[in-house]
Amino acid sequence: MVEYKWIALSNTTIGVLMASIDTTIVLISLPAIFRGIQIDPLTSFQYLLWLLFGYSVVTSTLLVTFGRISDMFGRVKFYNLGFAIFTVGSTLLYLTPNTGDLGAQELIVFRIIQGVGGAFLFANGAAIITDAFPQNERGRALGINMISVLAGSTIGLVLGGVLATFDWRYVFLVSVPVGIIGTVWSYWKLKETGQIRRNQKLDVWGNVTFGVGLTLVLVAISYGLVPFGTSNTGWGDPWVVGSLAGGLALLAAFPFIELRAPEPMFDLKLFKNRSFAASNLAGLLASIARGGVQIMLIILLQGIWLPLHGYTYASTPFWSGIYILPLLIGFVIMGPISGSLADKHGVKTLTILGMLISAISFLALTFLPYDFSYLPFAITVFFMGIGSGLFASPNVLSIMNSVPAQVRGVASGMRATLQNTGQTISLAIFFTIIIASLTSSLPSAFQSAMATAGVPQLSAYFVNIPATSAVFAAFLGFNPVSSILATVPQSIVNSIPQSTLHYLSGTTFFPNAIAPAFMSALHVTFYIGLAISVLAMLISYFRGDETPSKRAPQAVAQPKPQSPIPVAPPVRRTGEKEATA
Repeated sequence: MVEYKWIALSNTTIGVLMASIDTTIVLISLPAIFRGIQIDPLTSFQYLLWLLFGYSVVTSTLLVTFGRISDMFGRVKFYNLGFAIFTVGSTLLYLTPNTGDLGAQELIVFRIIQGVGGAFLFANGAAIITDAFPQNERGRALGINMISVLAGSTIGLVLGGVLATFDWRYVFLVSVPVGIIGTVWSYWKLKETGQIRRNQKLDVWGNVTFGVGLTLVLVAISYGLVPFGTSNTGWGDPWVVGSLAGGLALLAAFPFIELRAPEPMFDLKLFKNRSFAASNLAGLLASIARGGVQIMLIILLQGIWLPLHGYTYASTPFWSGIYILPLLIGFVIMGPISGSLADKHGVKTLTILGMLISAISFLALTFLPYDFSYLPFAITVFFMGIGSGLFASPNVLSIMNSVPAQVRGVASGMRATLQNTGQTISLAIFFTIIIASLTSSLPSAFQSAMATAGVPQLSAYFVNIPATSAVFAAFLGFNPVSSILATVPQSIVNSIPQSTLHYLSGTTFFPNAIAPAFMSALHVTFYIGLAISVLAMLISYFRGDETPSKRAPQAVAQPKPQSPIPVAPPVRRTGEKEATA
Protein backbone atom coordinates (compact mmCIF):
# COMPACT_ATOMS: atom_id res chain seq x y z
CA MET A 1 0.00 0.00 0.00
CA VAL A 2 1.30 3.45 -0.91
CA GLU A 3 2.45 5.47 2.09
CA TYR A 4 0.34 8.54 2.83
CA LYS A 5 3.30 10.91 2.46
CA TRP A 6 3.60 10.01 -1.25
CA ILE A 7 -0.13 10.50 -1.76
CA ALA A 8 0.18 13.97 -0.17
CA LEU A 9 3.21 14.85 -2.29
CA SER A 10 1.71 13.69 -5.60
CA ASN A 11 -1.64 15.43 -5.05
CA THR A 12 -0.18 18.73 -3.87
CA THR A 13 2.38 18.67 -6.66
CA ILE A 14 -0.36 18.23 -9.29
CA GLY A 15 -2.46 20.95 -7.65
CA VAL A 16 0.32 23.50 -7.42
CA LEU A 17 1.57 22.58 -10.91
CA MET A 18 -1.89 23.28 -12.34
CA ALA A 19 -2.12 26.61 -10.51
CA SER A 20 1.41 27.58 -11.61
CA ILE A 21 0.78 26.71 -15.25
CA ASP A 22 -2.21 29.06 -15.24
CA THR A 23 -0.08 31.96 -14.02
CA THR A 24 1.73 32.05 -17.39
CA ILE A 25 -0.37 30.09 -19.87
CA VAL A 26 -2.23 33.30 -20.69
CA LEU A 27 1.00 35.16 -21.53
CA ILE A 28 1.66 33.19 -24.69
CA SER A 29 -1.98 32.76 -25.70
CA LEU A 30 -3.05 36.41 -25.31
CA PRO A 31 -2.98 37.12 -29.06
CA ALA A 32 -5.32 34.17 -29.71
CA ILE A 33 -7.55 35.13 -26.77
CA PHE A 34 -7.95 38.73 -27.95
CA ARG A 35 -8.66 37.59 -31.49
CA GLY A 36 -11.19 35.09 -30.15
CA ILE A 37 -13.14 37.69 -28.17
CA GLN A 38 -12.64 40.31 -30.92
CA ILE A 39 -10.66 42.84 -28.87
CA ASP A 40 -7.77 44.98 -30.17
CA PRO A 41 -5.06 44.52 -27.50
CA LEU A 42 -3.24 47.71 -28.46
CA THR A 43 -6.25 49.85 -27.54
CA SER A 44 -7.38 47.80 -24.54
CA PHE A 45 -4.49 48.04 -22.08
CA GLN A 46 -6.76 47.78 -19.05
CA TYR A 47 -8.00 44.34 -20.16
CA LEU A 48 -4.50 43.28 -21.13
CA LEU A 49 -3.09 44.17 -17.71
CA TRP A 50 -5.89 42.56 -15.73
CA LEU A 51 -5.59 39.33 -17.70
CA LEU A 52 -1.84 39.45 -17.08
CA PHE A 53 -1.82 40.52 -13.43
CA GLY A 54 -5.32 39.89 -12.04
CA TYR A 55 -4.61 36.25 -11.19
CA SER A 56 -1.36 37.04 -9.33
CA VAL A 57 -2.87 40.06 -7.56
CA VAL A 58 -5.68 37.93 -6.13
CA THR A 59 -3.43 35.05 -5.07
CA SER A 60 -0.85 37.39 -3.52
CA THR A 61 -3.50 39.24 -1.53
CA LEU A 62 -5.23 36.17 -0.13
CA LEU A 63 -2.33 33.80 0.58
CA VAL A 64 -1.50 34.83 4.15
CA THR A 65 -5.15 35.11 5.16
CA PHE A 66 -5.92 31.69 3.69
CA GLY A 67 -2.86 30.24 5.38
CA ARG A 68 -4.06 31.56 8.75
CA ILE A 69 -7.61 30.24 8.24
CA SER A 70 -6.21 26.87 7.22
CA ASP A 71 -4.07 26.71 10.38
CA MET A 72 -7.27 27.30 12.39
CA PHE A 73 -9.68 24.96 10.62
CA GLY A 74 -7.61 22.46 8.66
CA ARG A 75 -5.08 22.74 5.83
CA VAL A 76 -6.38 19.77 3.89
CA LYS A 77 -9.98 21.01 4.14
CA PHE A 78 -9.16 24.34 2.48
CA TYR A 79 -6.66 22.84 0.05
CA ASN A 80 -9.48 20.60 -1.20
CA LEU A 81 -11.79 23.61 -1.44
CA GLY A 82 -9.14 25.43 -3.47
CA PHE A 83 -8.95 22.57 -5.94
CA ALA A 84 -12.73 22.72 -6.43
CA ILE A 85 -12.85 26.54 -6.81
CA PHE A 86 -9.98 26.51 -9.30
CA THR A 87 -11.77 23.88 -11.38
CA VAL A 88 -14.97 25.95 -11.42
CA GLY A 89 -13.01 29.02 -12.55
CA SER A 90 -11.32 27.05 -15.34
CA THR A 91 -14.67 25.72 -16.54
CA LEU A 92 -16.19 29.21 -16.60
CA LEU A 93 -13.20 30.55 -18.58
CA TYR A 94 -13.66 27.82 -21.19
CA LEU A 95 -17.39 28.63 -21.44
CA THR A 96 -16.97 32.44 -21.66
CA PRO A 97 -20.16 33.28 -23.57
CA ASN A 98 -19.61 36.82 -24.88
CA THR A 99 -17.16 38.77 -27.02
CA GLY A 100 -15.95 42.36 -27.03
CA ASP A 101 -15.71 44.37 -23.82
CA LEU A 102 -18.20 42.13 -22.01
CA GLY A 103 -16.26 39.03 -22.98
CA ALA A 104 -13.02 40.57 -21.70
CA GLN A 105 -14.69 41.51 -18.41
CA GLU A 106 -16.04 37.97 -18.02
CA LEU A 107 -12.57 36.55 -18.56
CA ILE A 108 -11.17 38.83 -15.86
CA VAL A 109 -13.86 37.82 -13.33
CA PHE A 110 -13.37 34.13 -14.06
CA ARG A 111 -9.59 34.53 -13.73
CA ILE A 112 -10.15 36.09 -10.31
CA ILE A 113 -12.22 33.03 -9.32
CA GLN A 114 -9.31 30.89 -10.49
CA GLY A 115 -7.00 33.05 -8.38
CA VAL A 116 -9.04 32.42 -5.23
CA GLY A 117 -8.71 28.67 -5.77
CA GLY A 118 -5.03 29.04 -6.57
CA ALA A 119 -4.46 30.95 -3.33
CA PHE A 120 -5.82 28.01 -1.29
CA LEU A 121 -3.57 25.61 -3.23
CA PHE A 122 -0.42 27.73 -2.92
CA ALA A 123 -1.02 28.53 0.76
CA ASN A 124 -1.35 24.91 1.86
CA GLY A 125 0.69 22.76 -0.53
CA ALA A 126 4.08 23.16 1.17
CA ALA A 127 2.50 22.97 4.64
CA ILE A 128 0.74 19.66 3.87
CA ILE A 129 4.02 18.20 2.58
CA THR A 130 5.92 19.40 5.64
CA ASP A 131 3.29 17.82 7.90
CA ALA A 132 3.43 14.50 6.01
CA PHE A 133 7.20 14.00 5.67
CA PRO A 134 9.83 13.43 8.36
CA GLN A 135 12.53 16.06 8.67
CA ASN A 136 15.23 14.08 6.87
CA GLU A 137 13.05 13.71 3.74
CA ARG A 138 11.42 17.13 3.52
CA GLY A 139 14.07 18.72 1.33
CA ARG A 140 13.63 16.20 -1.45
CA ALA A 141 9.82 16.33 -1.16
CA LEU A 142 9.73 20.14 -1.20
CA GLY A 143 12.22 20.11 -4.07
CA ILE A 144 9.87 18.00 -6.16
CA ASN A 145 6.99 20.29 -5.20
CA MET A 146 9.01 23.39 -6.06
CA ILE A 147 9.60 21.98 -9.53
CA SER A 148 5.85 22.12 -10.00
CA VAL A 149 5.74 25.75 -8.83
CA LEU A 150 8.49 27.26 -10.96
CA ALA A 151 8.57 24.73 -13.79
CA GLY A 152 4.80 25.13 -14.14
CA SER A 153 5.31 28.75 -15.11
CA THR A 154 7.53 27.67 -18.02
CA ILE A 155 5.33 24.72 -19.00
CA GLY A 156 2.48 27.23 -19.21
CA LEU A 157 4.38 29.15 -21.89
CA VAL A 158 4.79 26.10 -24.10
CA LEU A 159 1.33 24.70 -23.45
CA GLY A 160 -0.31 28.05 -24.09
CA GLY A 161 1.46 28.38 -27.42
CA VAL A 162 0.47 24.86 -28.51
CA LEU A 163 -3.18 25.05 -27.47
CA ALA A 164 -3.70 28.58 -28.80
CA THR A 165 -2.86 27.40 -32.31
CA PHE A 166 -6.04 25.26 -32.22
CA ASP A 167 -8.53 27.28 -30.15
CA TRP A 168 -8.06 29.87 -27.41
CA ARG A 169 -10.65 28.11 -25.24
CA TYR A 170 -8.43 25.03 -25.00
CA VAL A 171 -6.00 27.17 -22.98
CA PHE A 172 -8.50 27.04 -20.12
CA LEU A 173 -10.10 23.68 -20.89
CA VAL A 174 -6.83 21.84 -20.23
CA SER A 175 -7.17 22.52 -16.47
CA VAL A 176 -10.71 21.18 -16.19
CA PRO A 177 -10.14 17.39 -16.32
CA VAL A 178 -7.03 17.71 -14.16
CA GLY A 179 -9.01 19.81 -11.69
CA ILE A 180 -11.91 17.37 -11.54
CA ILE A 181 -9.66 14.35 -10.98
CA GLY A 182 -7.49 16.23 -8.49
CA THR A 183 -10.51 17.49 -6.53
CA VAL A 184 -12.05 14.04 -6.22
CA TRP A 185 -8.67 12.54 -5.32
CA SER A 186 -7.88 15.16 -2.67
CA TYR A 187 -11.29 14.83 -0.97
CA TRP A 188 -10.93 11.06 -1.04
CA LYS A 189 -7.33 10.53 0.03
CA LEU A 190 -5.89 13.56 1.84
CA LYS A 191 -6.21 13.72 5.62
CA GLU A 192 -5.22 16.12 8.36
CA THR A 193 -1.84 15.17 9.85
CA GLY A 194 -0.72 18.59 11.08
CA GLN A 195 -1.52 20.39 14.30
CA ILE A 196 -4.69 22.50 13.98
CA ARG A 197 -5.07 25.66 16.06
CA ARG A 198 -8.72 25.31 16.96
CA ASN A 199 -10.76 27.81 18.98
CA GLN A 200 -8.75 30.73 17.61
CA LYS A 201 -10.30 34.05 16.64
CA LEU A 202 -9.84 35.56 13.23
CA ASP A 203 -7.78 38.76 13.23
CA VAL A 204 -10.23 40.88 11.22
CA TRP A 205 -8.30 44.17 11.28
CA GLY A 206 -5.03 42.49 10.45
CA ASN A 207 -6.58 40.67 7.50
CA VAL A 208 -8.30 43.81 6.20
CA THR A 209 -5.21 45.98 6.57
CA PHE A 210 -2.91 43.51 4.86
CA GLY A 211 -5.37 42.46 2.14
CA VAL A 212 -6.53 45.96 1.17
CA GLY A 213 -3.02 47.43 1.47
CA LEU A 214 -1.42 44.79 -0.74
CA THR A 215 -4.26 44.99 -3.28
CA LEU A 216 -3.89 48.77 -3.60
CA VAL A 217 -0.13 48.48 -4.08
CA LEU A 218 -0.34 45.74 -6.71
CA VAL A 219 -3.17 47.44 -8.61
CA ALA A 220 -1.24 50.73 -8.58
CA ILE A 221 1.84 48.95 -9.91
CA SER A 222 -0.23 47.37 -12.69
CA TYR A 223 -1.87 50.66 -13.74
CA GLY A 224 1.49 52.40 -13.58
CA LEU A 225 2.14 50.71 -16.93
CA VAL A 226 -0.97 52.20 -18.59
CA PRO A 227 -0.44 55.46 -20.54
CA PHE A 228 -1.81 58.54 -18.78
CA GLY A 229 -2.40 61.82 -20.63
CA THR A 230 0.63 62.49 -22.81
CA SER A 231 2.84 60.16 -20.78
CA ASN A 232 3.63 56.62 -21.89
CA THR A 233 3.24 55.36 -18.31
CA GLY A 234 0.74 56.00 -15.55
CA TRP A 235 3.11 56.81 -12.68
CA GLY A 236 1.94 60.43 -12.77
CA ASP A 237 -1.75 59.45 -12.59
CA PRO A 238 -3.16 60.84 -9.29
CA TRP A 239 -5.19 57.65 -8.84
CA VAL A 240 -2.05 55.50 -9.17
CA VAL A 241 -0.10 57.75 -6.78
CA GLY A 242 -2.96 57.79 -4.27
CA SER A 243 -3.48 54.04 -4.48
CA LEU A 244 0.21 53.36 -4.02
CA ALA A 245 0.50 55.77 -1.08
CA GLY A 246 -2.65 54.41 0.59
CA GLY A 247 -1.54 50.82 0.13
CA LEU A 248 1.92 51.48 1.55
CA ALA A 249 0.38 53.33 4.50
CA LEU A 250 -1.87 50.35 5.31
CA LEU A 251 1.04 47.92 5.01
CA ALA A 252 3.13 50.16 7.27
CA ALA A 253 0.32 50.09 9.85
CA PHE A 254 0.00 46.29 9.60
CA PRO A 255 2.92 45.43 11.96
CA PHE A 256 1.62 47.76 14.67
CA ILE A 257 -1.87 46.24 14.43
CA GLU A 258 -0.46 42.73 14.60
CA LEU A 259 1.71 43.50 17.64
CA ARG A 260 -1.41 44.60 19.54
CA ALA A 261 -3.77 41.87 18.29
CA PRO A 262 -4.50 39.15 20.91
CA GLU A 263 -4.48 36.48 18.17
CA PRO A 264 -2.68 38.05 15.18
CA MET A 265 -3.12 36.88 11.60
CA PHE A 266 0.64 36.57 11.31
CA ASP A 267 2.95 36.22 14.30
CA LEU A 268 5.65 38.79 13.57
CA LYS A 269 7.81 37.22 16.27
CA LEU A 270 8.63 34.56 13.69
CA PHE A 271 10.86 37.16 12.03
CA LYS A 272 13.04 37.10 15.10
CA ASN A 273 14.20 33.74 13.79
CA ARG A 274 17.13 34.71 11.58
CA SER A 275 16.67 31.74 9.28
CA PHE A 276 12.97 32.51 8.69
CA ALA A 277 13.56 36.23 8.11
CA ALA A 278 16.60 35.81 5.85
CA SER A 279 15.02 33.01 3.80
CA ASN A 280 11.85 35.04 3.12
CA LEU A 281 13.82 38.16 2.20
CA ALA A 282 16.16 36.20 -0.06
CA GLY A 283 13.15 34.51 -1.67
CA LEU A 284 11.50 37.89 -2.31
CA LEU A 285 14.66 39.27 -3.92
CA ALA A 286 15.14 36.14 -6.04
CA SER A 287 11.55 36.48 -7.23
CA ILE A 288 12.07 40.15 -8.16
CA ALA A 289 15.25 39.27 -10.07
CA ARG A 290 13.68 36.31 -11.87
CA GLY A 291 10.03 37.37 -12.24
CA GLY A 292 10.36 39.86 -15.07
CA VAL A 293 13.21 38.28 -17.01
CA GLN A 294 11.03 35.51 -18.41
CA ILE A 295 8.58 37.97 -19.99
CA MET A 296 11.47 40.13 -21.22
CA LEU A 297 12.96 37.10 -22.96
CA ILE A 298 9.55 36.29 -24.46
CA ILE A 299 9.31 39.84 -25.84
CA LEU A 300 12.81 39.48 -27.28
CA LEU A 301 11.95 36.16 -28.92
CA GLN A 302 8.40 36.95 -30.12
CA GLY A 303 8.89 40.54 -31.19
CA ILE A 304 12.43 40.55 -32.54
CA TRP A 305 14.47 37.34 -32.82
CA LEU A 306 11.87 34.94 -34.27
CA PRO A 307 10.57 37.36 -36.96
CA LEU A 308 14.15 38.13 -37.98
CA HIS A 309 14.67 34.40 -38.47
CA GLY A 310 11.69 34.00 -40.77
CA TYR A 311 8.92 33.04 -38.35
CA THR A 312 5.51 34.58 -39.02
CA TYR A 313 4.05 36.73 -36.26
CA ALA A 314 1.15 34.31 -35.86
CA SER A 315 3.56 31.46 -35.05
CA THR A 316 5.89 33.32 -32.68
CA PRO A 317 3.90 32.63 -29.46
CA PHE A 318 4.29 28.89 -29.93
CA TRP A 319 7.96 28.98 -30.93
CA SER A 320 8.97 31.37 -28.16
CA GLY A 321 7.69 28.78 -25.68
CA ILE A 322 9.76 26.09 -27.42
CA TYR A 323 12.95 28.15 -27.55
CA ILE A 324 12.79 29.07 -23.87
CA LEU A 325 12.54 25.40 -22.81
CA PRO A 326 16.20 25.18 -21.65
CA LEU A 327 15.20 27.42 -18.72
CA LEU A 328 12.63 24.80 -17.65
CA ILE A 329 15.01 21.89 -18.22
CA GLY A 330 17.67 23.44 -16.00
CA PHE A 331 15.21 23.93 -13.18
CA VAL A 332 13.67 20.46 -13.48
CA ILE A 333 17.11 18.87 -13.30
CA MET A 334 18.31 20.80 -10.27
CA GLY A 335 15.12 21.20 -8.19
CA PRO A 336 14.95 17.71 -6.63
CA ILE A 337 18.75 17.33 -6.52
CA SER A 338 19.13 20.50 -4.44
CA GLY A 339 16.32 19.38 -2.12
CA SER A 340 18.05 16.05 -1.44
CA LEU A 341 21.39 17.78 -0.91
CA ALA A 342 19.74 20.18 1.55
CA ASP A 343 18.45 17.22 3.60
CA LYS A 344 22.03 16.02 4.04
CA HIS A 345 24.19 19.14 4.03
CA GLY A 346 21.96 22.09 4.94
CA VAL A 347 20.76 25.00 2.83
CA LYS A 348 23.25 27.84 3.20
CA THR A 349 25.88 26.81 0.63
CA LEU A 350 23.26 25.69 -1.89
CA THR A 351 21.30 28.95 -1.78
CA ILE A 352 24.48 31.02 -2.09
CA LEU A 353 25.66 28.97 -5.07
CA GLY A 354 22.23 29.15 -6.70
CA MET A 355 22.13 32.94 -6.55
CA LEU A 356 25.74 33.16 -7.75
CA ILE A 357 24.89 31.10 -10.85
CA SER A 358 21.81 33.27 -11.44
CA ALA A 359 23.90 36.44 -11.18
CA ILE A 360 26.45 35.11 -13.68
CA SER A 361 23.60 34.18 -16.04
CA PHE A 362 22.24 37.73 -15.92
CA LEU A 363 25.72 39.04 -16.72
CA ALA A 364 26.05 36.64 -19.66
CA LEU A 365 22.73 37.82 -21.10
CA THR A 366 24.07 41.39 -21.35
CA PHE A 367 26.60 40.23 -23.96
CA LEU A 368 23.97 38.84 -26.34
CA PRO A 369 23.06 40.98 -29.39
CA TYR A 370 19.45 41.06 -30.53
CA ASP A 371 20.22 38.83 -33.53
CA PHE A 372 22.05 36.25 -31.42
CA SER A 373 23.07 32.67 -32.16
CA TYR A 374 20.68 30.35 -30.37
CA LEU A 375 23.22 28.01 -28.71
CA PRO A 376 24.80 30.66 -26.42
CA PHE A 377 21.31 31.87 -25.51
CA ALA A 378 20.12 28.33 -24.72
CA ILE A 379 23.18 27.60 -22.56
CA THR A 380 22.73 30.87 -20.65
CA VAL A 381 19.04 30.37 -19.82
CA PHE A 382 19.74 26.70 -19.01
CA PHE A 383 22.19 27.77 -16.30
CA MET A 384 19.74 30.40 -15.13
CA GLY A 385 17.28 27.52 -14.57
CA ILE A 386 20.02 25.57 -12.77
CA GLY A 387 20.65 28.51 -10.45
CA SER A 388 16.94 28.98 -9.71
CA GLY A 389 16.49 25.28 -8.97
CA LEU A 390 19.56 25.20 -6.76
CA PHE A 391 18.23 28.11 -4.69
CA ALA A 392 14.48 27.49 -4.56
CA SER A 393 14.08 24.10 -2.87
CA PRO A 394 16.60 24.64 -0.03
CA ASN A 395 15.20 28.12 0.62
CA VAL A 396 11.64 26.78 1.01
CA LEU A 397 12.97 23.99 3.24
CA SER A 398 14.67 26.60 5.42
CA ILE A 399 11.42 28.54 5.83
CA MET A 400 9.25 25.52 6.62
CA ASN A 401 11.76 24.00 9.05
CA SER A 402 12.21 27.25 10.96
CA VAL A 403 8.62 27.60 12.21
CA PRO A 404 6.56 25.61 14.74
CA ALA A 405 4.26 22.98 13.28
CA GLN A 406 1.05 24.79 14.21
CA VAL A 407 1.81 27.85 12.02
CA ARG A 408 3.09 26.16 8.88
CA GLY A 409 0.03 27.22 6.88
CA VAL A 410 0.45 30.93 7.49
CA ALA A 411 4.24 30.64 7.06
CA SER A 412 3.73 28.95 3.68
CA GLY A 413 1.23 31.67 2.79
CA MET A 414 3.71 34.41 3.65
CA ARG A 415 6.41 32.70 1.58
CA ALA A 416 4.12 32.37 -1.46
CA THR A 417 2.83 35.95 -1.00
CA LEU A 418 6.34 37.37 -1.09
CA GLN A 419 7.16 35.25 -4.14
CA ASN A 420 4.07 36.36 -6.10
CA THR A 421 4.45 39.98 -5.01
CA GLY A 422 8.09 39.92 -6.07
CA GLN A 423 7.09 38.76 -9.55
CA THR A 424 4.58 41.61 -9.93
CA ILE A 425 7.10 44.17 -8.69
CA SER A 426 9.65 42.75 -11.11
CA LEU A 427 7.31 43.08 -14.07
CA ALA A 428 6.54 46.68 -13.14
CA ILE A 429 10.22 47.57 -12.81
CA PHE A 430 11.29 45.86 -16.02
CA PHE A 431 8.38 47.15 -18.13
CA THR A 432 8.83 50.70 -16.81
CA ILE A 433 12.53 50.69 -17.72
CA ILE A 434 11.79 49.37 -21.22
CA ILE A 435 8.98 51.88 -21.84
CA ALA A 436 11.00 54.83 -20.49
CA SER A 437 13.95 53.97 -22.70
CA LEU A 438 11.84 53.47 -25.81
CA THR A 439 9.98 56.74 -25.22
CA SER A 440 13.18 58.72 -25.69
CA SER A 441 14.82 56.64 -28.41
CA LEU A 442 12.00 55.22 -30.54
CA PRO A 443 11.22 58.40 -32.63
CA SER A 444 14.80 58.75 -33.85
CA ALA A 445 15.00 54.99 -34.42
CA PHE A 446 11.96 55.07 -36.71
CA GLN A 447 13.24 58.16 -38.53
CA SER A 448 16.50 56.38 -39.25
CA ALA A 449 14.70 53.18 -40.28
CA MET A 450 12.41 55.11 -42.67
CA ALA A 451 15.34 56.93 -44.22
CA THR A 452 17.17 53.64 -44.74
CA ALA A 453 14.03 52.13 -46.33
CA GLY A 454 13.81 55.13 -48.71
CA VAL A 455 10.47 56.41 -47.41
CA PRO A 456 11.27 59.40 -45.17
CA GLN A 457 7.80 60.81 -45.96
CA LEU A 458 6.32 58.13 -43.68
CA SER A 459 8.39 59.17 -40.65
CA ALA A 460 5.72 61.52 -39.34
CA TYR A 461 3.26 58.63 -39.08
CA PHE A 462 5.65 56.27 -37.28
CA VAL A 463 7.49 58.52 -34.84
CA ASN A 464 4.27 59.00 -32.86
CA ILE A 465 3.89 55.29 -32.05
CA PRO A 466 3.56 55.17 -28.24
CA ALA A 467 6.34 53.19 -26.60
CA THR A 468 3.69 51.18 -24.74
CA SER A 469 2.14 50.11 -28.04
CA ALA A 470 5.52 49.09 -29.44
CA VAL A 471 6.36 47.03 -26.34
CA PHE A 472 3.02 45.25 -26.19
CA ALA A 473 3.04 44.70 -29.95
CA ALA A 474 6.39 42.93 -29.55
CA PHE A 475 5.08 41.07 -26.51
CA LEU A 476 2.01 39.84 -28.36
CA GLY A 477 3.90 38.92 -31.52
CA PHE A 478 1.94 41.56 -33.42
CA ASN A 479 3.21 43.68 -36.31
CA PRO A 480 1.57 47.15 -36.08
CA VAL A 481 2.98 48.44 -39.39
CA SER A 482 -0.08 47.49 -41.43
CA SER A 483 -2.34 49.29 -38.95
CA ILE A 484 -0.17 52.41 -39.15
CA LEU A 485 -0.07 52.36 -42.94
CA ALA A 486 -3.87 52.31 -42.93
CA THR A 487 -3.76 55.83 -41.39
CA VAL A 488 -1.51 57.20 -44.15
CA PRO A 489 -3.29 59.11 -46.98
CA GLN A 490 -3.80 56.86 -49.99
CA SER A 491 -1.97 59.31 -52.29
CA ILE A 492 1.23 58.83 -50.28
CA VAL A 493 0.81 55.06 -50.13
CA ASN A 494 0.31 54.90 -53.93
CA SER A 495 3.61 56.73 -54.45
CA ILE A 496 5.58 54.01 -52.64
CA PRO A 497 6.79 50.94 -54.60
CA GLN A 498 4.98 47.70 -53.75
CA SER A 499 8.28 46.02 -52.90
CA THR A 500 8.92 48.68 -50.25
CA LEU A 501 5.43 48.34 -48.80
CA HIS A 502 5.91 44.59 -48.67
CA TYR A 503 9.21 45.07 -46.82
CA LEU A 504 7.64 47.46 -44.31
CA SER A 505 4.81 45.01 -43.56
CA GLY A 506 7.11 42.00 -43.47
CA THR A 507 8.82 40.26 -40.57
CA THR A 508 12.10 42.20 -40.48
CA PHE A 509 11.41 45.94 -40.65
CA PHE A 510 9.64 46.44 -37.33
CA PRO A 511 12.03 44.20 -35.31
CA ASN A 512 15.10 45.92 -36.78
CA ALA A 513 13.58 49.34 -36.08
CA ILE A 514 12.89 48.77 -32.38
CA ALA A 515 15.68 46.29 -31.55
CA PRO A 516 18.60 48.66 -30.76
CA ALA A 517 16.54 50.80 -28.38
CA PHE A 518 14.90 47.74 -26.85
CA MET A 519 18.20 45.92 -26.24
CA SER A 520 19.72 48.98 -24.60
CA ALA A 521 16.89 49.04 -22.06
CA LEU A 522 16.88 45.24 -21.74
CA HIS A 523 20.52 45.25 -20.71
CA VAL A 524 19.64 47.66 -17.91
CA THR A 525 17.04 45.20 -16.60
CA PHE A 526 19.63 42.39 -16.73
CA TYR A 527 22.07 44.49 -14.69
CA ILE A 528 19.31 45.10 -12.14
CA GLY A 529 18.63 41.36 -12.01
CA LEU A 530 22.35 40.79 -11.49
CA ALA A 531 22.51 43.27 -8.60
CA ILE A 532 19.40 41.84 -6.90
CA SER A 533 20.75 38.29 -7.26
CA VAL A 534 24.00 39.32 -5.59
CA LEU A 535 22.03 40.92 -2.75
CA ALA A 536 19.98 37.71 -2.31
CA MET A 537 23.25 35.77 -2.24
CA LEU A 538 24.62 37.98 0.55
CA ILE A 539 21.42 37.60 2.60
CA SER A 540 21.66 33.83 2.14
CA TYR A 541 25.18 34.00 3.54
CA PHE A 542 23.97 35.71 6.70
CA ARG A 543 21.05 33.30 7.30
CA GLY A 544 23.26 31.34 9.72
CA ASP A 545 24.58 27.80 9.84
CA GLU A 546 21.79 25.39 8.95
CA THR A 547 23.38 21.98 8.78
CA PRO A 548 20.81 19.31 9.68
CA SER A 549 22.35 18.77 13.12
CA LYS A 550 21.99 22.44 14.04
CA ARG A 551 18.42 23.17 13.04
CA ALA A 552 16.25 24.56 15.75
CA PRO A 553 14.47 21.71 17.49
CA GLN A 554 11.28 23.70 17.94
CA ALA A 555 10.95 23.98 14.20
CA VAL A 556 10.37 20.29 13.72
CA ALA A 557 9.04 18.99 16.99
CA GLN A 558 5.37 18.12 17.05
CA PRO A 559 3.85 19.72 20.19
CA LYS A 560 1.95 17.32 22.43
CA PRO A 561 -1.75 17.94 22.87
CA GLN A 562 -2.48 19.93 25.98
CA SER A 563 -5.37 19.12 28.29
CA PRO A 564 -7.46 22.19 29.11
CA ILE A 565 -7.26 21.28 32.81
CA PRO A 566 -3.91 20.15 34.27
CA VAL A 567 -4.21 16.62 35.56
CA ALA A 568 -1.84 15.30 38.22
CA PRO A 569 -0.12 12.01 37.42
CA PRO A 570 -1.64 9.01 39.22
CA VAL A 571 0.09 7.84 42.36
CA ARG A 572 1.32 4.27 42.19
CA ARG A 573 0.92 2.19 45.27
CA THR A 574 3.62 -0.21 46.28
CA GLY A 575 3.33 -3.50 44.43
CA GLU A 576 0.73 -2.22 41.96
CA LYS A 577 1.26 -3.41 38.40
CA GLU A 578 1.74 -0.77 35.73
CA ALA A 579 -1.25 -0.34 33.45
CA THR A 580 -0.78 -1.03 29.80
CA ALA A 581 -2.53 0.73 26.96
